[in-house]
Amino acid sequence: MTAQNLLVELFVEELPPKALKKLGDAFATALVQSLKARGLAPADAAVTAFASPRRLGAHVVGVLARAADKPVSQKLMPVAVGLDANGQPTPALLKRLAGLGADASAVAGLRRAPDGKAEALFFDSVAPGAELAAGLQKALDEAIAQLPIPKVMTYQLESGCALPGWDSVQFVRPAHGLVALHGSAVVPVQALGLQSGNTTHGHRFEAKVDPVVIANADAYAAALANDGAVIASFADRRAEIVRQLAAAAAKVGGGCQPIDDDALLDEVTALVERPNVLVCEFETQFLDVPQECLILTMKANQKYFPLLDAQGRLTNRFLVVSNISPADASAVTGGNERVVRPRLADAKFFFDQDRKKTLESRVEGLGKVVYHNQLGTQGERVERVRAMAKAIGQQLGGDVLAQQADTAARLAKTDLLTDMVGEFSELQGIMGGYYARHDGLSEAIAFAIEDHYKPRFAGDALPRNTVGTVVALADKLETLAGMFGIGNLPTGDKDPFALRRHALGVARMLIEGGLPLQFHELTRLAFSVFPKGALQDTVVQLDEFLIERLKGYLKDSGYSVAEVDAALYARQLGFWSTVPRRLAAVREFQALPEAPALAAANKRIGNILKKSDGVGDAVNASLLNEPAERALFDAMQATVPGADARFEAGDFTASLQALAALRAPVDAFFDGVMVNADDPALKANRLALLQQLHRAMNRVADLSRLAA
Repeated sequence: MTAQNLLVELFVEELPPKALKKLGDAFATALVQSLKARGLAPADAAVTAFASPRRLGAHVVGVLARAADKPVSQKLMPVAVGLDANGQPTPALLKRLAGLGADASAVAGLRRAPDGKAEALFFDSVAPGAELAAGLQKALDEAIAQLPIPKVMTYQLESGCALPGWDSVQFVRPAHGLVALHGSAVVPVQALGLQSGNTTHGHRFEAKVDPVVIANADAYAAALANDGAVIASFADRRAEIVRQLAAAAAKVGGGCQPIDDDALLDEVTALVERPNVLVCEFETQFLDVPQECLILTMKANQKYFPLLDAQGRLTNRFLVVSNISPADASAVTGGNERVVRPRLADAKFFFDQDRKKTLESRVEGLGKVVYHNQLGTQGERVERVRAMAKAIGQQLGGDVLAQQADTAARLAKTDLLTDMVGEFSELQGIMGGYYARHDGLSEAIAFAIEDHYKPRFAGDALPRNTVGTVVALADKLETLAGMFGIGNLPTGDKDPFALRRHALGVARMLIEGGLPLQFHELTRLAFSVFPKGALQDTVVQLDEFLIERLKGYLKDSGYSVAEVDAALYARQLGFWSTVPRRLAAVREFQALPEAPALAAANKRIGNILKKSDGVGDAVNASLLNEPAERALFDAMQATVPGADARFEAGDFTASLQALAALRAPVDAFFDGVMVNADDPALKANRLALLQQLHRAMNRVADLSRLAA
């Protein structure tokens, strides 16, 4: 069984660029997993994915020509059914053996083994290992079937290449070639109406030869690069683009750097087979337009890389990743410069036109824009956000902040009616900030309008000022309450209204912003701004949803499940802004030698109290007649006031650490005291003592959740 490297390539028409990397990885992964499952590739077989605009491929190391034989044991039937009283095979057994290709001579070799309560007959045989041609055929079929194709095409097969019975095929793009090499030998497989061979095609215009002959599996990448002018590896091609972008920017000088955009880089990598980065420029007059507009139009429409100077300001230079490398590139650069000019002129026109109207003059128009058929217009939504923003602003900063928040909330959505945002929806908020400054509004209002969508995604920056934070909170909470109230909840991986992102944004603003706001009050405020009867009462569901998002955020920040559960289920959680300090206190408490015993005791106390009705918390010292309970009471009198004082001062770590002194008296109490005493007065007094202890221990965190 000779092991050699395997190469498989599907040569197709231009694949969808935004899906190329995913398609390439999926094809290679599915192929190697299928080969491993059939014993044709080792469990640790290395696979290299290839993906270019016109090909998907995979190189697998150490593939066998034939898989190893496998011992197979098949249960036939109970002994009592398969053999008669004389030990002779019954007709049922003989029929079963015949189905397996054996006859009566195999009876003597059957194995008896326990099977539950009875003894059964087992037929042991050796299954021959799969041949590579058959195994690869199945692996190829499975890999193609499992591809995450965004949209399937149906096309007719080319005349002369169709297999019997074929007339049309469904695939992401029409396929024109199939390579399958085991070492230097062609593996006879077929796919999409194509028979395998050892030739492929290179660059449309710059390949040295056509077709490109692949001598063996290991020569694939080099042959395509040398003879076909194609960098087949997506990763290698991407790295080459990054290198050329940096070199071109350095050549321009002035500390220029290309815009950092991984999504754009991936898309451009999927558009070219052999990249050639060129420097282009546009007229400086366009730099009067906000740079976000110019950057977006160059990236989104033309797939260019704008150049920023050392201060992060847009220059009038940009980089083009060409798929050809002519000796004289002036025609390429000139063509791209001519193409981008009308795009930039459109942006300048939109910007100039939009500034002819103030944001204030656009407010009335929001009443004509439908937000949601069950939740009214954007104008109605703005009024709800305003009401919330004023209430939150009043709580955080009094009349001044409330008035600023009201103004920002009233104008925050008006840029939706501008030409620029109509063309580029990604600029909503950003253009509002520019137009607010043009209208003479303060920087605080302009920043708030620009930032009220933040954080837009995980890791995004928070609003830059308190006004923006207030409006962003109001905007997100209004969306959450409205969608929950009409039943538009996220399901599985579907979240069309980005409610998970909104909830995460609320959690981040409350925690990272250190805001003294109760989230329960915020959710109830959010429901209160809607007309009575407009929403279902789903406020509790929204609370649970927000808490789940908060837990996910904290776990992603590096805290364990136990730490998060303990901190979030404290007896007096208070503001979410205290959660980081509670978590830090829990982590330091866990490091104490007393922590495991106290956590276990806390859990035990909680279980005792749950089973007892009407437990008070007034302890009668005269009824403490056991030494252990008197010792615990005295220790609490000495320890708890200090722990409470530290808690009130916000020093949660010191508060928990002070309680560590209770370990010994707590252990002694449970060793020497019967809580459920026969005397009702003694029992009630001991339960009250435990109630006091439980309350004191759980102010910072629910320590029972730390118990093993």
